[in-house]
Amino acid sequence: MSTIESVEVLLTNPGRNFVTVRITTSDGATGLGDATLNGRELAVASYLRDHVAPILIGHDPAAIEGTWQYLYRGAYWRRGPVTMASIAAVDMALWDIKGKVAGLPVYQLLGGAVRRGLLTYGHASGAEIPQIFDSIREHLDEGYRAVRVQTAVPGLGQVYGVSAAGASGSGRYDYEPARPGTRPTEEQWDTRAYMRHLPTVFEAVRGEFGPELPLLHDGHHRMTPNQAGQLGRALEPYDLFWLEDCTPAENQQSLRRVRDLTSQPLAIGEIFNSIWDYQTLITEQLIDYVRSAVTHTGGITHLKKIMDFASLYQIKSGFHGPTDISPVGQAAALHLGLAIHNFGIQEYMRHSDPTLEVFHTSYTFADGLLHPGDVPGLGVEYDDQAGDAHGYSPAYLPVNRLTDGTMHDW
Repeated sequence: MSTIESVEVLLTNPGRNFVTVRITTSDGATGLGDATLNGRELAVASYLRDHVAPILIGHDPAAIEGTWQYLYRGAYWRRGPVTMASIAAVDMALWDIKGKVAGLPVYQLLGGAVRRGLLTYGHASGAEIPQIFDSIREHLDEGYRAVRVQTAVPGLGQVYGVSAAGASGSGRYDYEPARPGTRPTEEQWDTRAYMRHLPTVFEAVRGEFGPELPLLHDGHHRMTPNQAGQLGRALEPYDLFWLEDCTPAENQQSLRRVRDLTSQPLAIGEIFNSIWDYQTLITEQLIDYVRSAVTHTGGITHLKKIMDFASLYQIKSGFHGPTDISPVGQAAALHLGLAIHNFGIQEYMRHSDPTLEVFHTSYTFADGLLHPGDVPGLGVEYDDQAGDAHGYSPAYLPVNRLTDGTMHDW
């Protein structure tokens, strides 16, 4: 019987940090998993290298469910982003191995394709409305059929979702804002100014691009439930595909208040990491889309269970897919999204060329749709020489303060 022979933890920074697990079996099969936790990468790397890798040696690589339970229940300390990202990486790697051994892409092992490809949205932004228009047109020219729209706020400086380049005129937001350095940068925030400004932006965008283009927006946890409901109601005339992360949702019951105030479709969950984070949100139908990443939510095995649960309540997927999810994690999301019935939409930010020199991918983007490809396994290979050329470098997401200096949700 084949057994797990080695578990390697690979760190590379081809412009941003990634943590990758590579499992090799006694038969020589290899599988990759993504364990990247933006701004806390070394915590996950240590968890994997010092605590998970040693106890997996000799295990059956085909026993995916059993290994998942072993790592989740056996640790005693359950859940949390570090633990669940570590489990996710192992889970992805084992699915990758199983697909390669079977000679099939992972989506075939999950039941086969339910659709031709995955509707995808990109990220448009700008400091001023003309820049936002230019950014949307750029995305449409690239083939996107849906666009997330983020805007600067008059009177504030740098704002999440609008790149420094976008603020100065390019309008294109290619990379999540994890910035190299020994401490986080600080951004300033004013919720009332944001709530006054945002509806004017969407009014202009709808006027320019018409009613058919799906538009999305990310509030990034910065509103109270009352504020979120008020903003959702103000945006209803502009027919958003969704309003994302409108309020912190650790207190799941807070979404009841948002639902009382607006019919706006809601997406939540990119910082969630287990099915328990969603229990009330799903059973009471307080959200419309699950925003988790395969990388941060226990892997394919666990996220599929969340989506099966969500399907009972007509809730769809909107898997997290920025560039702090490595190409391995993105591929895993595509395989899962292609195979589940209640797929909604897939976030997609193209990785930089140096990243794609480290991670060789087989997934494709054409006519607004992503497809994971038909290479056995996940369809991503890791180039050791290219990866070794980029060492780990400290980088942090920014922190957020109100105009009086008070720390605010980020």
